Amino acid sequence: MPASTPAAAPQRRTREQRKLDRHAAILAAARAAFAQKGFAGASIIEIARACGIADGTVYKYFTSKQDLLFHVMRQFYEGLIADVEAGMARQSTLSARLRYLVRRQIEAFIEDEDLCRLFIREVRTADDYPDSPLHDLNRRYTSIVVRILESGITAGEVRPDIKPRLVRDILYGSIEHIAWKAVSRGGRLRIDQTTDQLLGIVLHGIAPRPETVRRVVARMK
Repeated sequence: MPASTPAAAPQRRTREQRKLDRHAAILAAARAAFAQKGFAGASIIEIARACGIADGTVYKYFTSKQDLLFHVMRQFYEGLIADVEAGMARQSTLSARLRYLVRRQIEAFIEDEDLCRLFIREVRTADDYPDSPLHDLNRRYTSIVVRILESGITAGEVRPDIKPRLVRDILYGSIEHIAWKAVSRGGRLRIDQTTDQLLGIVLHGIAPRPETVRRVVARMK
């Protein structure tokens, strides 16, 4: 019977679904292995065994362990980006959007503690990270806060002299430091309290100044 007949369609879909299922299973096994043992400690052999497949089968889906890492991190980032953008769309003010973003980033550290540890310890410290696709993913995610601040400047909610990328670095650097200290020492992180304190500092610093203060600052430059 020709492959294009209706009877062949379910069989073709079944083969395609099996490929999709195996791809997802390899990704899940790789994510677990990288999270538990780090990139250097994990092996293709153990990832294959976790899926019940031969080592060589992994290479039919991913070109290398580095390629696997990229897809694991892409899955993580794309899920986080989609979640953040959907959540911010429900917020009506600048402060609410920033609060949602900061809180969600802190939550990500807690929920995916091992994966975040992997990123900080091994991925970001690699010599080739600045030119890697993983760096592009990170930049795509952190650019969300830059867009929020640029819109705030346009709307007059943020001082026009504020540099959005500097605020981005302050926010994410602070979140990483606070969350990393908590997860590495096994401490308890109060998500809402930390979010409110950090955001209070940032919002106070980027808020438009009264005209008199602005003139004083201008004379000091």
